[in-house]
Amino acid sequence: MGEFRVLMLYPNVRVEALVPTSLALFSAILKREGFRVELFDTTYYDTTTRFIDVDRTKTMNLIVRPHQAHYEMRKTDGYEDFRKKVEEYQPHLIAVTATESMFPMAINYLQHINDLDVPVFLGGVFATFAPEIALRFREIDMICIGEGERVFPELCRKMSRGDDILSTLGIWIKKPDGTIKRNPLPPPINPDDNPLPDLSIFEDGRHLHPRSGKVFRLFQVETHRGCPYKCTFCNSPAQDVLYKDATGHSFFRKKSFAKIREEILYVRDNYRANYIGFWADTFLAWTDREFDEFCEMYRDIRLPFWCQTRIETLTIDKVRKLKEAGVHRMDLGLEHGSEEFRRRVVGRSYSNDLAVEKMKILADFDIPHTVNNIIGLPTDTRELVWDTIKLNRRLSIDTCRASVYMPYCGTPLRDLAVKMGYMDADFICPMDPNEPVFGMPDLSIDQIKGVLRTFNLYVRFPKERWPEIKLAERLTPEGDAKWSELVEEFKRLYYYQPDNANEVNLSESLSKMKE
Repeated sequence: MGEFRVLMLYPNVRVEALVPTSLALFSAILKREGFRVELFDTTYYDTTTRFIDVDRTKTMNLIVRPHQAHYEMRKTDGYEDFRKKVEEYQPHLIAVTATESMFPMAINYLQHINDLDVPVFLGGVFATFAPEIALRFREIDMICIGEGERVFPELCRKMSRGDDILSTLGIWIKKPDGTIKRNPLPPPINPDDNPLPDLSIFEDGRHLHPRSGKVFRLFQVETHRGCPYKCTFCNSPAQDVLYKDATGHSFFRKKSFAKIREEILYVRDNYRANYIGFWADTFLAWTDREFDEFCEMYRDIRLPFWCQTRIETLTIDKVRKLKEAGVHRMDLGLEHGSEEFRRRVVGRSYSNDLAVEKMKILADFDIPHTVNNIIGLPTDTRELVWDTIKLNRRLSIDTCRASVYMPYCGTPLRDLAVKMGYMDADFICPMDPNEPVFGMPDLSIDQIKGVLRTFNLYVRFPKERWPEIKLAERLTPEGDAKWSELVEEFKRLYYYQPDNANEVNLSESLSKMKE
């Protein structure tokens, strides 16, 4: 069994994503059973047919602060290195985890080893919600449906013994005749039963990530799996439906605080972590008692941390306790500025006045935060986009992020987009996060791109500057020149502050915002 070799492939553009804790967890689980595991991470390679300069795009669109480069790109060809790795390591199984937008890159890499005849196992949310699409590619042999902690090691056990894998729970398998064997899901696991993640499979530099303009050794720790809310652009609700229908169990679970503490101390003491990122769709999806228990648990850890939650979960008492516990940044999803649209299309029912009131709490406690917005949701219009800009101008924000809507598989809004004829049912979302998938009668693709790159300019600059910003929306040489000029002015005004690399003073930043 010890000679059974697994090669994990992680397709990633630059530092678009944090270290995937799932791969570190799977490595620990497989090694615990005596299997050999190695990783091929594409993060530092330029070799993709559609390479995207994510860092520059994020900085130019003003959704992250400028920061010192903390990595070096490889000079070798990624495809050649991957093939060489497979030839030398001779894995019995290649396991891939890929988001929908990174799936095409995974296929690009796998195409370079088609002749080596190594079975490929795909996991992740794209695999879970678009298995038929993924299995149409000759490079994919098997799909993991749902979480993999039970499924992955069972597959390796059977393969290492030469047993039949055709009826393995949680796996869809493409048979030689092209038909698919669809196996049911096993029950969800208890996250407390998982071992500590094997982070040694990643290069040390992969643990460096910027926050507020400063680079930290950041490690993610899971607190919740799934989400109790039902946002229509997200596939977490579909996970819950999938598991309840198939197993009768909820997908949404919470880790024990003893387990959370164990993992935090593990990365602090073994990997020199000086920053924690809490991996949860909604960090404050705890009862009041559970939240107080978290604050008590974290009290003596003394590491800054980042988390994300919903705006309506904020209270003065909870924000005060987060501040005392050491919160450094928070992300919050607003998504859209129209109350009616947000309720009807996005699935979030709260007033704009409540959003303003809740966000002011973070400013009052001087907690840096990012507000997330989505442009180009199905049935969105140019007029409705202005509702989002106007609401962001009312909020007490440190930074705000405008993202192009991506119709990911497994989400209700994707179904709506297909139904309205905006896109084909089998479409795979693109690698470029700034490339709209579709335009609409009242919001074209060029309009979406223009608003995306000028969103923060509209939010921060005074209204008398809006005619200039309108010019910068245009995707023309003249518009590009004005956009670049305004971006540099924005960074001088709002980002290059004294001691900004160490701490963001919200009151100082907010004083620069003018009506």
